[in-house]
Amino acid sequence: MKFRLLSIFLFSFFTATSIYSQEITDPKLTEVWEPEPKVVSAGITNDHPPSDAIVLLEANSGLQWTHYDGTPNQWTVEEGIMTCKPGTGTIKTKEKFGDCQLHIEWSTPFEPQKQGQGKGNSGIFFQNKYEIQILNSYKNRTYSNGQAGAIYKQSPPLVNATRQSMEWNAYDIIFHAPRFDSNGKMTKKGTMTAFHNGVLIQDHVEIEGTTEYIGPPKVIAHGDDSLVIQDHDNFVRYKNIWLRKL
Repeated sequence: MKFRLLSIFLFSFFTATSIYSQEITDPKLTEVWEPEPKVVSAGITNDHPPSDAIVLLEANSGLQWTHYDGTPNQWTVEEGIMTCKPGTGTIKTKEKFGDCQLHIEWSTPFEPQKQGQGKGNSGIFFQNKYEIQILNSYKNRTYSNGQAGAIYKQSPPLVNATRQSMEWNAYDIIFHAPRFDSNGKMTKKGTMTAFHNGVLIQDHVEIEGTTEYIGPPKVIAHGDDSLVIQDHDNFVRYKNIWLRKL
């Protein structure tokens, strides 16, 4: 993907320097034919992912996930829905990822007695370090950079598009990982663009470092790592999880 984009850039650059300095009368001179974009079949609905997607949740199997200690996933999976089993622990993908497009749907339980951060709390961590918050933020006030759709403790969502408990929410997230040099110094910050139920909530936001509960972000050099879903003692449900490598 990166090589293809570089090829397009170089072609466009040299084309521009050679022909844009003179008057152009032939429309063919500004046509780019190579490389040809790869054909990908788009899914008809969210439960039919694109043809090049990695499906991370099967109909009756959570085998793509383990707990931190490597033990098998203890969360329940039935008819394509995976439900957090409080107390069993956070889960992570066996496969490690870098830049990616993620689609994930989630639903918080009916908990009228709870409020704030205690209500339907979970989170998705890219590369086991950078969290976008999951929370029942429907008529449930909490700190803005900790509500649903926030890059936790760093960037509040542009709007609150959360549906009420028991209804399904969808995140579509574009994540670009940070870059580090050979000495571990960050040379480029990671970024996140996110849509919540089709509404833009994070617009190419730079990630300052790890998303910490206490204290400022930390910059830690790393490579590809697991996608993580948090056990925060709530029966949050998930379905239609798929990812495309970028």
